[in-house]
Amino acid sequence: MFDLVALIKAVGYLGIFGIIFAESGLLIGVFLPGDSLLFTAGFLASQGYLNILVLISISFIGAVTGDGVGYWLGRKFGPKVFTRKDSIFFSQDHVERAHIFYKKYGGRAIIFARFIPVGRTLAPIIAGVGGMHYPTFLFYNVIGGAFWAVGLPLVGFYLGSVIPNVDRYMIPIVAGIVVASVLPGIIHFLKNGENRRHLVSFIRERILRR
Repeated sequence: MFDLVALIKAVGYLGIFGIIFAESGLLIGVFLPGDSLLFTAGFLASQGYLNILVLISISFIGAVTGDGVGYWLGRKFGPKVFTRKDSIFFSQDHVERAHIFYKKYGGRAIIFARFIPVGRTLAPIIAGVGGMHYPTFLFYNVIGGAFWAVGLPLVGFYLGSVIPNVDRYMIPIVAGIVVASVLPGIIHFLKNGENRRHLVSFIRERILRR
């Protein structure tokens, strides 16, 4: 939490824009802390370190344009996305799960995925691969960007403004945001029987035997 505060103070508006842009559509952004960063930046705005109007503006623009780039990458490279080898920034398992999520929810997946780590990076790419009509994609992109990139900073700003000494509770609040964001992915993973068997096997072989 304190490292995140220091990061935001160090990189400023331009750095926040870059992080949100990268996490919204570039594969290198899958490990970036978008949810907690937006909330914490909103809190810092309530304490006078940032201007909330500038913050939500650059966050929204970064989110929408980042998704747009992700969509373009999906349209340009198409099926190659599904044949690319795994790397430190890329996992075929993540792509497959994002694809299933997109097929299940359609355009709404662009909105829902905003609140799911990795999902928000891959959803626009999968939409591009799937050939979603761009005006339709843009519609959901703008709505999702507003809920996520504007909503989270405003929540942080509001809590920082109305709760005395809210900084004392920042670590559990941010931890709760992180847990809430990764929980859907964990639930989806555990719903698969094969995944559960692999997890049990891993625990038995790598942890319990030690």
